[in-house]
Amino acid sequence: MRSRRKPPCAAHLIILLLCSLLLSTTVTARPFVLVLSQDDLKDGPADDTPDDPSSVADWDEFGESDSRSDDELDPGSWRPIFEPDDSNSDSINPQLQEYYSSVTKLVDVVSDGGRSTEDAASEIESIAAAGNPHAQSLLGFLYNLGMARARDGAKAFMYHYFAAESGNTHSKLARAYTYSRQELYEKAVVLYAELAETAVNSFLISKDSPVIEPVRIHTGAEENKDALRKSRGEEDEDFQILEYQAQKGNAVAMYKIGIFYYFGLRGVRRDHAKAFSWFSKAVEKGEPRSMELLGEIYARGDGVKRNYTTALEWLTLASKHQLYSAYNGMGYLYVKGYGVEQKNYTKAKEYFEKAAENKEAGGHYNLGVMYLKGIGVKKDVKIACNYFIIAANAGQPKAFYQLAKMFHTGVGLKKNLPMATSLYKLVAERGPWNSLSRWALESYLKGEIGKAFLLYSRMAELGYEVAQSNAAWILDKYGEASMCMGELGLCTDAERHQRAHSLWWQASEQGNEHAALLIGDAYYYGRGTERDYDRAADAYMHAKSQLNAQAMFNLGYMHEHGQGLPLDLHLAKRYYDQALEIDPAAKLPVMLALASLWVRGNYANTFLVDLIDSLPSIYPKADDWIKNVVMEEGNATILTLFVCLLTVLYLRERQRRQAAAAPPPPPPNDNIVN
Repeated sequence: MRSRRKPPCAAHLIILLLCSLLLSTTVTARPFVLVLSQDDLKDGPADDTPDDPSSVADWDEFGESDSRSDDELDPGSWRPIFEPDDSNSDSINPQLQEYYSSVTKLVDVVSDGGRSTEDAASEIESIAAAGNPHAQSLLGFLYNLGMARARDGAKAFMYHYFAAESGNTHSKLARAYTYSRQELYEKAVVLYAELAETAVNSFLISKDSPVIEPVRIHTGAEENKDALRKSRGEEDEDFQILEYQAQKGNAVAMYKIGIFYYFGLRGVRRDHAKAFSWFSKAVEKGEPRSMELLGEIYARGDGVKRNYTTALEWLTLASKHQLYSAYNGMGYLYVKGYGVEQKNYTKAKEYFEKAAENKEAGGHYNLGVMYLKGIGVKKDVKIACNYFIIAANAGQPKAFYQLAKMFHTGVGLKKNLPMATSLYKLVAERGPWNSLSRWALESYLKGEIGKAFLLYSRMAELGYEVAQSNAAWILDKYGEASMCMGELGLCTDAERHQRAHSLWWQASEQGNEHAALLIGDAYYYGRGTERDYDRAADAYMHAKSQLNAQAMFNLGYMHEHGQGLPLDLHLAKRYYDQALEIDPAAKLPVMLALASLWVRGNYANTFLVDLIDSLPSIYPKADDWIKNVVMEEGNATILTLFVCLLTVLYLRERQRRQAAAAPPPPPPNDNIVN
């Protein structure tokens, strides 16, 4: 989808106001790509030991698969509010009930216009003062956001510090993200390592868990309608059709419905009981993939009593149907000695090798663990590292975790805390606390924009780039309807601009090139900040470094006009050419920009150049004219005539130059006889 942004380059010519619509912008952050060089590999014996053994407490890579509930893994979670379970309501202790009551009031505030914001904040502050770590975490969030309290980063950090020390995972994430932004990697890596370990222990033992990334609700200037349509859960028409097919006995549909419920995909609430029911019905019809998932369910005890023997039986059946990922689960059971007579490392290795031979990333990962720990094989960290790299390149999250440990401890790879921090963060953000994203999306789809913004803001504080981008977009798109709450009620326009600016900036730091473009625009136009062409150029340079075509186009414009960059028509042309190389869709805007350069170079100090330079002052009127006359009525006559004028001038000038450069005709030869 083409962006409807209006970059500085739009002021080139009236035509460029229209053509700028053709320049596409990328709104997603670049995927994390792990690139290792020979310098990263550590020289030394294959049997390596950590540089600092105390830096990582537990190296039992085949530890127990964590069957604790999400509430236990994420204490203080807002799940009881957004996914209430009446059967467990009486089991919540009074202190937590008081905390959840205050959270409920805060959530309600963003729906009633903020009339009771101060009451909700005061109640949270009172509970925090009594030592409740979850209330302390929430109070830190309010100070960081500037909601019902004056924005105060120091107080926010203090409350998050004490909350994290008492076990609140949200505050641990907030602290880790703060440390990483400040490049205090020695502190950030410890927190991210702990959170990543919790996340990894919640992953499956057999097949790779689907990566449930937060949904980006926008494509730049427009709503991401396609992604939103696929996230409506049980209300989605496609889901209802699939459910109808499953009820009619379609085994594949049964399996897919089971997958949706087991993992909570496409906006469907996780329900292990429903997943188990659909998988059981599917295997009755011979659906092999459901056999593997039943093995997982019994091994983890998800909605059923844990039974390793039954798990092994289902995994074995699945493997006989060439579901090679099932070999990972079977190998795990033999490593641990679960559901079998005794541990058998040789057989476990055989199963992992079968999985790896059939391009299952989990097989490479598990073999890496065996060589890392010397389980049934001679310990060889270099071989382990190679297996982990193969698995990581296939997207295996546990492999990222192992490589993070290697960079963290200096085992197999040279110690590199910034890299370790990045990899740990990548894994940690897949923990159960990312349910905030699902609740935010559900609220947005229901039209509860204020709730969505509150939840995305909470995630943004924890370092989720997509949440930072979504929250900023809601502020820009919905304005006052975003229910942005400031210190004294609804945010003013200036507060919203400032908050959006901060969120876009954080997203740009994490590789969101669209955010970097918006930061450049903010400085260029003075939106939410003072106009600063130098900083605008820096932001566009940042987006350009991510190979963004529009950033290159904007830089060309700034060079052409000497705004924030030296006046240099040659560099301007270079940037325009680069924009075209990166994005062929930019052909028409680039051609017109080059025509503008040609006019400026060949008709300097003429009315044409004065006309071009005067356009920024008439831009708003021209913009309205294009929308109301050209766009709405389809009146392209003036547009066509203007382009033709430039084309004729260009062709005539080229013809004149060619004529001037042509060699004179040879003199007549009088000796030639007719």
